[in-house]
Amino acid sequence: MNQIHIIHENPDWLPPLAGALDARGLPWADWFMHNGTFDLAAPPPEGVFYNRMSASSHTRDHRFAAELTACVLAWLTRWGRIVVNGPAALDLEISKARQYAALEAAGIRTPRTVMVAGRDRIVAAAQTHFGGEPVILKPNRGGKGLGVQLFHTLEGLKEHVESDRYIEPVDGIQLLQAYVRALRPVITRAEFTGRRFTYAVEVDTSEGFELCPADICVIGEMACPVGEEPGRPAHKFTVVDSVDPGLIGRLEGFLERAGVDVAGIEFILGADGQPLVYDVNTNTNYNPDAEARAGIAGTRRSGMGALAAYLGDRLAQTRSCAA
Repeated sequence: MNQIHIIHENPDWLPPLAGALDARGLPWADWFMHNGTFDLAAPPPEGVFYNRMSASSHTRDHRFAAELTACVLAWLTRWGRIVVNGPAALDLEISKARQYAALEAAGIRTPRTVMVAGRDRIVAAAQTHFGGEPVILKPNRGGKGLGVQLFHTLEGLKEHVESDRYIEPVDGIQLLQAYVRALRPVITRAEFTGRRFTYAVEVDTSEGFELCPADICVIGEMACPVGEEPGRPAHKFTVVDSVDPGLIGRLEGFLERAGVDVAGIEFILGADGQPLVYDVNTNTNYNPDAEARAGIAGTRRSGMGALAAYLGDRLAQTRSCAA
């Protein structure tokens, strides 16, 4: 059967997309990538394959899901199947260092970053490259903002690295990143479908860096207390219109060049007002409450609505080619 095959490892993130596909009468199949058996000499099923593998899969006890997916994508590609977010997208999903190299090659600025392999080298690297300035410590392969921490002093970083709270990254690589002092405690996440801009959402970072927009990740909405933190948004996630079209055009060009079809790209405005891109999420989720407040929930302008329509269009292409 010619259908849409969803490659993933987190069933909690599947219902919104499943609902959007069902609402459009699109046939789909669930490919859960925790384990499995694949005959590499046999052709895969017909249809469109959408890769939703996440960099944070190891945090859900699916340690080798990304590695398995990489092999499956190679098999699908070898047989000429249409793969949305294919091998190149997965490669960027699981490595921020490779993301930054690709972004910089496309002329897009990223925060100054130092890559460190070895727990015993982190503090010295921070001293050498950042002096006493605040730094962000983040895993090269993370997801959802997990493990991202800001340290205002070298002493604080040293205490953390030497404590039992320190967690070794799954790939053994940590990143030290210059702390960008934004004018407001927010970042912007621009969503793209079919390598074209869908919408942007502003995310409140005042309570930390775990920024997964999916409803399953959200603990609760936060109201800004009267008289406190005047720059803080009233909601954790808010759809916004004021995004620099020049930046959007450059990001669309980056996705085209990188071979990424669907993504959420996060950036922050520095004190000089210039954007710095620091994360590319090729397994992107959307916040239903923010979409509802913007009046786009359930429409083709919503995240899952745009994604389902795009996958449906790609499926129609395979059927027309087979006719």
